[in-house]
Amino acid sequence: MEKRIVVLGAGESGAGAAVLAAVNDFDVFVSDKGEIADKYKELLKDYNVLYEEKQHTEELILNADEIIKSPGIPETAPMVVKARQLGIPIISEIEFAARYTNAVKICITGSNGKTTTTMLIYHILKKAGLNVGLAGNVGQSFAYQVATKEYDYYVIELSSFQLDNMYKFKSDLSVLMNITPDHLDRYDHKFQNYIDAKFRILQNTTAKDSFIYCSDDEVIINEISKREILATQLEFTQKKRKVKNGAMLSEDEKSIDYVNNSSKTLTMLIDDLSIKGKHNVYNSMAAGIVAQVLNIRNDVIRESLMDFKNVEHRMEPVLTIRGIKFINDSKATNINSVWYALESVTTPIVWIVGGKDKGNDYEVLRELVEKKVKGIVCLGIDNSPIHKAFDSMGLPMVDVTSMDDAVNEAYKMGKPGDTVLLSPACASFDLFDNYEDRGNKFKIAVRNL
Repeated sequence: MEKRIVVLGAGESGAGAAVLAAVNDFDVFVSDKGEIADKYKELLKDYNVLYEEKQHTEELILNADEIIKSPGIPETAPMVVKARQLGIPIISEIEFAARYTNAVKICITGSNGKTTTTMLIYHILKKAGLNVGLAGNVGQSFAYQVATKEYDYYVIELSSFQLDNMYKFKSDLSVLMNITPDHLDRYDHKFQNYIDAKFRILQNTTAKDSFIYCSDDEVIINEISKREILATQLEFTQKKRKVKNGAMLSEDEKSIDYVNNSSKTLTMLIDDLSIKGKHNVYNSMAAGIVAQVLNIRNDVIRESLMDFKNVEHRMEPVLTIRGIKFINDSKATNINSVWYALESVTTPIVWIVGGKDKGNDYEVLRELVEKKVKGIVCLGIDNSPIHKAFDSMGLPMVDVTSMDDAVNEAYKMGKPGDTVLLSPACASFDLFDNYEDRGNKFKIAVRNL
């Protein structure tokens, strides 16, 4: 009798998992509590996959041999709770897809910087002529690509939510950028639970695998000291210290030195990097180490780091109008991302901030805000946490509930030589569909000035 696979959620991840299950001759059913986008309905129909939307029918779900859960669905969802009570295995799309490919898997996680680093690694591998797919939180669904393509390598961005339901999956090259408090509402408001989720990227790894991490991150260093890690460790740092294997700043801090057994293997001038700011030095360090582990030629690595175009909604220059530069950093949905954004801008900033607050501690931004910010535009339904944090600084502050108003008010505050920075520190769901929608509306509003 054929095995029954039920997929909960029919977005990019769920639809891709359903296609892979269908091509492997499972009895597949997809259920989404919301409305399924037309493009995913068409895809499911193309593969003769039965589905339902705007409901979960228990008798069609709880008879599954295995459930593939989309990462956006929390463990507390009633259908997930019932499936767990019945002992039905629940896995992620990534876990499922990995069963059907022998490709080398390069996996990137962290609270910040993982999308840029993932795209940068993919860019280097493509330029080197490798047969490579881009998956996870970016690109097409991993499962869909495994079902329809034959790649030798996958560069996979993994969120903590995706890692949560992965058990036998193994990453060949694991990159951990940093760990700062985020999504704690999904982890019983316990930071350690979130840390444990991030470290699942190392599960099942062996001495043949590589673990690339930021040794400037105290949380990571503390966690490494408590764990037995079999994978070969390579670190990257911007502090003044030598590393044996990995990447560090040169003595004059003007270049990145990549080293193997303490010998320099590549030097990359920071001024030559196509993406600027301290955070992008970290991203470039991590990507370069991955490329060297894969024996990609130095000239390819150097050229890739010099001509890479940053991802949309991440410190994305939009326009300069009457001398005022507008930057879209809508993807900055937590405090740490905003810290890096503020740190990397060298001109006076009019800061657009706000949205659905995740319990942010704005205190860590105060020093940078005092030094760099000349005005604040609060864009959200409830801006009280931002006012509580920054009212005492005496900066001009204004509250708005639409992107058009936010851009107009920021433009009024600015003068030639200033930068208007959308870097919200918050989720977007109070006023927008997602951070992409927020970023796109920002760009439209800027172009309409």
